[in-house]
Parts: sequence; C-alpha cells; structure tokens
Amino acid sequence: MALLTLAPAVVALVYALALGPHAAAAGTDACTTGSGANLTTCSPGFSCVAINDTSTCMLDQQTPTSTAKTGTATIHANVANVDPLWAAAYAKAKPVVANLSNADKASLGTGLGLIGGPCIGSTDPVKAIPGWNGLCLQDSPVGVRYVDHNSVFPAGINAAATWNRTLLRARGEAMGAEFRGKGVNVALGPMMNLMRAPAAGRNWEGAGGDPFLTGEVAYELISGIQSQGVQACAKHLINNEQEHFRESSSSIVDDKTQHEVYLHPFLRSVQANVASVMCSYNQINGTFACENDKVLNGLLKGELGFQGYVMSDWYATHSTAPAANGGLDMTMPGDKFFASFSSYFGSTLVDAVKNGDVPQERLDDMATRILAAWYMLGQDEGYPKTNFNSWLSLLGAHVDVQGDHGSLIRTIGAASAVLLKNSGSVLPLKAPKTMAIVGTGARSGILGANQCLDHSCNDGVLAVGWGSGTATFPYLVAPQDAITTRAKAEGTTVSSWTLSDDVDISAGQAKGKSVALVFITADSGEAQYTVEGNQGDRNNLQAWHNGDAMVEKVASVNNNTIVIVNSVGPIIMDAWIENPNVTAVIWAGLPGQEAGNAITDVLYGDVNPSGKLPFTIAKNETDYSARVTYTGSGVVQIPYSEGVFIDYRHFDAHNIEPRFEFGFGLSYTTFSYSHLTISGSTAGGGRQPLGPGSSLDPWLHDPVVNVRFTLTNTGSKAGTEVVQLYTSPPASANQAPYNLKGFDAVWLNPGEHKTVTLSLSRYDFSFWDVVSQSWKIATGETGISVGASSRDLKLKGAINN
Repeated sequence: MALLTLAPAVVALVYALALGPHAAAAGTDACTTGSGANLTTCSPGFSCVAINDTSTCMLDQQTPTSTAKTGTATIHANVANVDPLWAAAYAKAKPVVANLSNADKASLGTGLGLIGGPCIGSTDPVKAIPGWNGLCLQDSPVGVRYVDHNSVFPAGINAAATWNRTLLRARGEAMGAEFRGKGVNVALGPMMNLMRAPAAGRNWEGAGGDPFLTGEVAYELISGIQSQGVQACAKHLINNEQEHFRESSSSIVDDKTQHEVYLHPFLRSVQANVASVMCSYNQINGTFACENDKVLNGLLKGELGFQGYVMSDWYATHSTAPAANGGLDMTMPGDKFFASFSSYFGSTLVDAVKNGDVPQERLDDMATRILAAWYMLGQDEGYPKTNFNSWLSLLGAHVDVQGDHGSLIRTIGAASAVLLKNSGSVLPLKAPKTMAIVGTGARSGILGANQCLDHSCNDGVLAVGWGSGTATFPYLVAPQDAITTRAKAEGTTVSSWTLSDDVDISAGQAKGKSVALVFITADSGEAQYTVEGNQGDRNNLQAWHNGDAMVEKVASVNNNTIVIVNSVGPIIMDAWIENPNVTAVIWAGLPGQEAGNAITDVLYGDVNPSGKLPFTIAKNETDYSARVTYTGSGVVQIPYSEGVFIDYRHFDAHNIEPRFEFGFGLSYTTFSYSHLTISGSTAGGGRQPLGPGSSLDPWLHDPVVNVRFTLTNTGSKAGTEVVQLYTSPPASANQAPYNLKGFDAVWLNPGEHKTVTLSLSRYDFSFWDVVSQSWKIATGETGISVGASSRDLKLKGAINN
C-alpha cells in the first residue's frame, strides 16, 4: 500500500512469455505441430505459447474493457469444500443483503477516501445492518500503524527465520489483540509476496524465497490474528515482487509457475479462512490485478474457493464495471485519486448496475462477501469501536494495547537470529576482558526511534524497513545499550564508536580489544520513499554505510571480530566472510522494538540460536535467477522467465554454490539424525470432480505419507533444531531437485532424543498440469530427504507413486 501515490491511467496490452530459461522464439510452431502426447492442448481460457521447440499453456490475454462490454461477471455457485464457519456466516449475511438498497450494498465496498475516516481505510455505517458502524482497515504487518501505545513486532522475514509455528501463531495472536484493542476491523497483513529478486524493497515484510515456508508462515499468522476476532488480509495478489514500476508494469507469469510458486501462499491463506485478500498494483499478463478475471475469479474465487472479499491496494482500482465484474469487491481508500471526491464504486457502481454493465447478482455477491467476513469473525456483537485517528492524534483515546508483548517480541527476535559463522566457538561470549562496539547500527537514532516518516531513513539500529509496513516504536532498545549493560555486569570494559561509520576511528576503538562487535546494516522499503538513493528496492546487495570496509578494517586490527548484520534480506559477504579474524557472524534481520535485548541474549548464550535462513545468501548477486528490473518505459514487462526456479531451487538446479544455503543456521550445540522410516501411500481414495473449490479437495491435502526419524542432541547445551524435509520429484514433474515440504522446530536437552514425524499429502507430491488444469501426482520415484538445511541433508529415502 502506498499513500498519495497515483496509479497510471493508461493501460497497454502486452505479449505472453512462457515458462523456462529462454524467451519464446519467433516463428516456432511447437503448439501447432506434433500428434498424440506431443501435441499441446490447453483448456478453455488458456493459450499455447511456444518456447523454442517446446510449449506451455498460459492465461489468455485480456483487455481492461472486455468485461464492461459484455456486462458479465463470474459468480461461483456450489463451491466445494466451504468451511462451516463461512457457510454459517453466509447464512446470516444473505437475508440482510436481500433487504438492502443498492446504494447501501455499494457503500459496503466503497472507502471514504484516504482521510475520510479515522483509519487508513474506512467505510460508512449502514443503518439497515444492526451493529454495522463501518469498517476500520489499518496497516501494518508489524503492528498497528499511525497510533501510540502499540508494539512493533519483528518483521515478517524474522518471523519466517524462526521456522517455529508456535511462535508464529503467538505473534499473530498478540498482533490481533492489539488491532482489536484499537478497534481495527481489518489488519492489513500478512504480506506473502516471495523473495524472487533479493533486492526487492518489501521482501522484509514477507517470509523469504520459498512458497511452502511462506504459506506456513501465512497460515499461522492469519490463524493467530483471526483468533482475536480481527479480519486478516492476505496481500498482495499477485506477482508484486518489486517496487520499481509496480504501478506501471506487467508481470508475465506462466500457468505452472503461478500455481506451484506464487499462488501457494494464498491457498494456505484460504485454508486458514482468511477474511480478505488485497489485489496488487501491477498487471498480470496484461491486465491489472484488481480487475483480472483470471486471477480473482478464476484462481482465487474459483480454484481456491475463496469465500471472503477482495479489496484493492490503495488507489489500485482503475475502473468500475471491469473491476467489479473482474472480481474486485472493495475499492480502497475509495476515491479515484487523492481528494478527487469521486469513486469508481459508490454511486458510480450503482449506476453501472442500473445500466446493466454490472449484474445485480454481482453487486449482491460483493456485499455478501464483505458482510459474511464481518459475521464470521463475530464483529457484529461486542466489537470495540475505533479509538484512534490516524491523521489527528489528538482525537484518539490513546488506548494502551501493548500488554506483555515486549517479552514475546524479545523471544522472537532471539529465535530469529541466524548464526552463520562461529569459528572456535567464540560465541557465546564468556566475560571478555575488553570489548569494542562499533557501527551506527548499534546505537539509537540521533533523533530517536521514530525520527523519520514511516522510518524512511537508516540511522541507528535497524529494526524495521520503511513504508506502509511499519508502525511507531513505543521504545527501541539499542544493542549498544543492552550489550554494554550486560558486559559491565560481567566485568568487561567497553569502548564504543557509533556516532559515525568512520572506518579508521572504528578500527582504532577495536584495536587491542578482546572482542570487537561490528554492526552493519542494509535497508529497503516502499517505493514512495527514496532513501540514500534507493527507491524502495535496494540498488545492490552490499552493506550500507561502508559496511564491508568497516568489517575489513576492524578485522585487520582485531583477531576476534564478530559481525552482526541487521538487514532486510541477504547481503553479499564475500569481501570478508573467509577472513580468519572474522570469527563469528549473526544475521539478526529486523527484530523489532526489543532489538538490543534479543541480540544480547544470543551473544551471551541466554538463548541458544536456532534461526535458519529463509533465503539463500549468494557469493555474487548475479548468482540469483532473478533481479529487480530498474529501467523501462510505458508498461514495463517483468518476465518471470526463471519459472519455478527461484532462490535455492535455482542454485540447486544449476549447481551454483551459495555462500550460505536456504535453511542454514548454526547452534551452540550439535544434533544427529538417524533411523529414517517412510510409510503410507498416495494411492487410492476418491477425488472430487474439478470445479470451484476443487484445489481444497481433502483427497489432495489429507496426510497420506509419514516420514519418521530420530533426532538427538549430541552436544552439551539445550537447544532447538529446525528439521527440514525436501522432496525430489521425478523429472517429468519439471520441478526443482529439492523442494521444501515440511519442517518442525524441536527442543532437546543435552543427550535427549525424540522421534520426529513429518506428514506429507498428495498435494506435496503433485505438480500443476497445464493441460488438464489440475494437480497431478508425478509417476515414479520421489526422493525424500531430511536434514538441517537445503544442502545439509542427513537422511535420504524414497517413495514410488
């Protein structure tokens, strides 16, 4: 979401691009030649696209005006696998909607304008609906935005780095309690766009580079938020993986890649009964996301059977009939552009229904979906009224909703720290005689924790990125303060230089000390802010503020240099990572308001690190399969030509050695894996016919295979090991060599062992068949590997399907 950012008015048609490492070659005829199994046949709504001498099926191109001409809309009836909670909510909503005027129905899905209400997004009360005082929609994925007496939680990328479902659920519950306490109906999160391009600005709001991990993070966060009666919002649907040109680009994505990679987190969100989904700014294969019939009606409401409502990202609505018929249910913030005093919905939508451009049934469906979500979360009875004003804080009641969440934030901050290097077990610290702390990333901001609008600067400890995904810190514990307090209590003499990142002064402080702690950072955020020359997306993957030079200089004078990285994602470390004087490295990410206490807990061993990387750290930026598109004009084409091969899948498929692989993370103890057994089968069972909701078929998702093994703590310290399961499908599936399909965080005392069981469903063994438009299980042997990371696989077996 961006405030005061206008979407472009001109939409251009774009051409198709197919899956694979090569662009479609002009003049090829792979779609029109061949016979039998060699002839590509696509389902209705899809077209065959040639890729050199092969072919694939892609969504048909659409023009933004095509729906308006016909006045038709897709309204799915008899959706399969609808959760009973939704069924009950629809039973309450439908008779209410039946008695509303069209004006009232339209108002349910029409925002009041950016500053028309107290929240980032607000809708009108409707007297005909008992208890409906309008909706309050508010950012962000780290806490309630534009309020006080709130908490700022660790970023989504840190939540993912815990790989801990218990902590993920607890984070969602705590955030949900704060949104509810402020009277927010809809919490605008979680964000689940993938780390396709590692420099993309909003990667830190999401869960990294793997669809399975991102889906599990989304499921737990949504379940936690909605357990408090707050509506969650899954965003941004879909293919919104960079900030440059996000409002004037078209993501060109083939059907297989869409289903297997980018749609999966939204499938898991639907399985969590998410109340709402936010469509994105960009176009997908030539049509804006917020009026894209194939995406909204075909994929989300069709295949996934989504029963909730789709809202636009802020100012991402471009039309009335095409948007409504294309599947958009709510326009946000409501006005066409800031202070336009006009809307694509509202009375304009009522007129479109009257004129026959939008069917009456579609308007009823829009209203029913919005009202049903409200009923499902129980917001019709006893829900707190909004008690703040985003624009005029003096009008708010300043309700304190923090509770004891600081303790949870500290726990997640420590659990998400990833120990990348620990030569000679220099960590945990053991009361060193002297210590140097250097780098501006160790101290508090010069003007405080909230010194820049939406945190659009990088000064002091980096605990969150910038943009609409942020919130106001109630306090922010700086590492320098927390570490100094702990060190002095243990008799350590501490010297610091954190006023600037001057490498010579920093090295002078570090020289001769028992240990030198170097704090470096790399920041990013949303496109409406340019920070130190970075327009949302990072310009590169280097540390900011001369970080590499500082590490090298300090390491040249101190043989026990420990580097702490607070960054939005991967940075290239190869300038210094193999330097023997760099003895330890911790990726601390963006740990929220308890940043200093969390890293101190890890440095001193109060917490045994268990975080694992939710992305790959490469040796060179060019090793990644996709990078941000920084230049272009008109409607900029962003080809997802790497297909399913992003992050570690690309590294594995092309035998590229990473610096630190996906899933990697060290501990202060050691673990062993043994006694692998695989039982069960994908055979048998009755499958539902294809149709709306069929991607939620229990036949697909019920567990059918169990993978068991023994995990033993072979070290001297208690700790948590994140065990990971990867599948290696038959070549016919055209998938990566290894694909994450299971994980668990297992706590063990020294010498203790446990039997770990990870279950797999038929869906976990499936690929998307573009011809039949269905999930199919690949025939043949599928390898099953268990281990500590994507490249540290301790046990291997297989199953035949």
